[in-house]
Amino acid sequence: MASRVEAEQELPKGLLTVDEALHRTRFRILPFLGPAFIACVAYIDPGNFATNIAGGSKFGYTLVWVIVASNLMAMLIQTLSAKLGIATRRNLPEVCRDEFSRRTSVGLWIQAEVIAMATDLAEFLGAAIGFTLLLGTSLLFSTFLTAIAAFLILGLQRYGFRPFEAVIASIVGVIGICYLIELFYANPDLGAVAHHALVPSFQGSESVLLAVGILGATVMPHVIYLHSALTQDRIVAESEASARQLMRYTQIDVIVAMALAGLINMSMLVMAASTFWRSGLPNVDSLEGAHSTLEPILGGAASALFAIALLGSGLSSSAVGTLSGQVVMQGFIRRRIPVWVRRVVTMIPAFVVVAIGVNPSRTLVLSQVVLSFGIPFALVPLVYFTSRRDLMGALVNRKLTTAAAVLVAAGIIALNVFLLVQTFGIA
Repeated sequence: MASRVEAEQELPKGLLTVDEALHRTRFRILPFLGPAFIACVAYIDPGNFATNIAGGSKFGYTLVWVIVASNLMAMLIQTLSAKLGIATRRNLPEVCRDEFSRRTSVGLWIQAEVIAMATDLAEFLGAAIGFTLLLGTSLLFSTFLTAIAAFLILGLQRYGFRPFEAVIASIVGVIGICYLIELFYANPDLGAVAHHALVPSFQGSESVLLAVGILGATVMPHVIYLHSALTQDRIVAESEASARQLMRYTQIDVIVAMALAGLINMSMLVMAASTFWRSGLPNVDSLEGAHSTLEPILGGAASALFAIALLGSGLSSSAVGTLSGQVVMQGFIRRRIPVWVRRVVTMIPAFVVVAIGVNPSRTLVLSQVVLSFGIPFALVPLVYFTSRRDLMGALVNRKLTTAAAVLVAAGIIALNVFLLVQTFGIA
């Protein structure tokens, strides 16, 4: 196993050091922005659309605080993932491979691939639904359009990571603008939003279950793996002092990106509360239903913006999921396949679901249940590794950070277990 010191001595050619990055532009922060914006896409994927719309339409502004709590958890966990990549110059699957047995690594790889496919199914279907809602095409034809768009986005990788980051960040910006305009149309009660953002409350057992769904789906295992890969060799710290400096700029990247994702999620729930719940339409439980209900309430422009946001969410998160799959395979078992082969393989379940006529919104929900099984396998090793000084050096977690991470990990795992029990009706 290569130590951190050995890794520092094997500096790959052509990579920026911290000092070089700082002097590359007048705006010192710019070279450090990007990885967290790719990671934040996982927090505004079509699965989030479904849970946020259900929460707002059924319980109004009551669960806004859940979005706030989820976002704070996301900031902590993605910071740890980015930090692991910076400190070790290895991604999480690589560290697992080096620290665990071969059998354990293979087992972790298999479960990670299954989870990645389930995640990609939801994201791919979400984009296809977005095309259908926007263009009026059949779901099958929209699935083909999604496939073409996905290949075009992934093709940007050949030009380096910057163009890909720029496109993903632009899509996130478009989603944010769409929901900003949606909120203008919806005219929410800002006082009630502020109150429920700070004061936790519920409205019966069903709201508790939905809150568990929102909180439990906060952590996407694949994006934990990916974020550590995005930071491991992007900008290299040549000393402990520069590592700390790099980490400070990385924290800004995480805070800005995750705050944007949190605001978009909050906008989804608030929009649903201000339109469906306030209009007495609490049973909007599908993406198609939300789109069709928006038009008579807020007009055609609002429903079109909803479709555009959903399309952008599905395309960007699907591309990010494919990259995560590459990281998982390379990290756990030292194997790579062409990205287009992985893209084709992960498309197949979506085409099968559409071809046999399975309800796409129901499939989205079930994919989130499958996803929850993979959370402990990414989150527990992350907290464990980042608390080890022999791996992390100067960037090892403080005791308070480790304690907070353990509480967050235990809480998310417990919530997901509860959600699974409720989903399968286990008494």
